[in-house]
Amino acid sequence: MRQLLLAFQFLTIVPVTVRGEVSEKDMAGSAAFFPVVGAFQGILAAGAALLFIKLFSPEVTCGIVVLMLTLTNGGFHIDGLADTFDALAVKTSGDRAFDQEKRLSVMKDSSTGAIGVTAIVFAVLLKFVFLNFLFLTYPLFTVLCLLFLMPVFSKWAMISGMFHGISARQDGLGKIFINDTGKKTVLFSSLFSIFFCLLTVPFYPDRTYLNRAIVLVPFLVAVLYVFSFISVKFCRKMFGGITGDNLGAISEISEILFLMVISLWRDQ
Repeated sequence: MRQLLLAFQFLTIVPVTVRGEVSEKDMAGSAAFFPVVGAFQGILAAGAALLFIKLFSPEVTCGIVVLMLTLTNGGFHIDGLADTFDALAVKTSGDRAFDQEKRLSVMKDSSTGAIGVTAIVFAVLLKFVFLNFLFLTYPLFTVLCLLFLMPVFSKWAMISGMFHGISARQDGLGKIFINDTGKKTVLFSSLFSIFFCLLTVPFYPDRTYLNRAIVLVPFLVAVLYVFSFISVKFCRKMFGGITGDNLGAISEISEILFLMVISLWRDQ
């Protein structure tokens, strides 16, 4: 329970207080519960969609859902996305070590540059467009199931990044998660994710959608795993490892990939 509360404290704006001294082992262990936090965010997003689709157009509803997903974690991940892209915009000098240190310093800077702002705009825009497509294409309860699962999958993708990555810094919370995430954490987070997928089964409108989902879920897992693995390798080249900001970027982009794959799958 302690590690579950730490996961909520770390990833959301929910006013959770964990009493007593928090060890690095406790923090690292909380990563196994990231998909649970994702399910909580998914419930809020699906609930908002169910409520507002009765009051507004799909376009307005999509905007509210994207806002809900951003607010529930205090813009934590989208800030990491902006910082990561600002750092990637640093021009290379030819000295790899110098460039890596400069990019890390840019990520640590509290200000957001033009490239970071652009990354935020496109991330929000792409989520909005894909969500709107789903609302106009799928039955409502199928969309709600997908909204519920989207943050679950994106949190799982973060754990894959932690497992394969090495920390680019010698301090900070990111280092704790990255260095101490092992096979046990990956296993438990995967079991949680599978459980949440099974919870959606009764809500599919007919056997056709359920059969498609059974094929789609393993494909989504494969896509997000490959994306996380490639991202870790790329970050190691650009930053000397990965940081908490990079993990936030992985989460944000994973949500876009999730929606993209589902949108493409509709025509298969």
